[in-house]
Amino acid sequence: MFIEGDYERDGAVCIRRLFSAGDIELASNAIEANLADLSSLAKRASSESDGAFIEDFCSWQRIPAMERFVRQSPAAAIAAELTQSNTIRLYHDHVLVKEPGTKQRTPWHQDQPYYNVDGFQNTSMWLPVDPVPRSSTLEFIAGTHRGPWFMPRTFLDGHASWFPEGSLAEMPDFAADPEQWPVTGWELEPGDAVFFNMLTVHGAGGVDGLNRRRVLSIRYLGDDMVHAPRPWLTSPPFAGLQDHLEVGAPMDHELFPVLWSDGKRPAETSITNNQG
Repeated sequence: MFIEGDYERDGAVCIRRLFSAGDIELASNAIEANLADLSSLAKRASSESDGAFIEDFCSWQRIPAMERFVRQSPAAAIAAELTQSNTIRLYHDHVLVKEPGTKQRTPWHQDQPYYNVDGFQNTSMWLPVDPVPRSSTLEFIAGTHRGPWFMPRTFLDGHASWFPEGSLAEMPDFAADPEQWPVTGWELEPGDAVFFNMLTVHGAGGVDGLNRRRVLSIRYLGDDMVHAPRPWLTSPPFAGLQDHLEVGAPMDHELFPVLWSDGKRPAETSITNNQG
């Protein structure tokens, strides 16, 4: 295992050879099972004329391979180290698949403005199960995890479906000042993973030719993360959660199980379904 980058400084790091061949097989099985049985949250994030970029969310409770990966993965321990947290909870799983020929770029964005949580001790893992060249990888604007929040917009039409227009700063023109806004990213092989803060600005290129880019992303919540219900539909949505968790409450709910606590995987996180 070899770490490239500085998480505290840049808000993103690459960890080489974190996952075994067995881990990658399990993640691949989880992705394929998800694609074969998309949830009601699934969406196409590419135009009809530009390949297929498919996303789905929150499938760990219905796809056994996904649950096994979430609970058994070494990533929760890494999340605890990176966020300097004693306890790590699952926030959600996120499958992102760009089929061959999907040239559309994923635009620059931050994740946290789309979410219903507040706090700084968090991290997202981005795990490709296919080789990812530098041109197609996830890229980051180093240091943007320190803020501010930028306006979240829909990927295809740039609509402000979350915060009202004008209530947050617009995304800067990063290319206009590369010294102020350094871009970082890594060519990746199966077994490598990227971890990044939910506020770090990121985006990704398309895929060329016969390349396929299948990614399993797991979002983790550390010690200071709390519930922040919004007056609009978050992405992903957690309908009715405000009836169980007050504003500012820790995310102590069955939807967000503890995956790591006080230096070990809790015994109570036994897998509930051993199928698949």
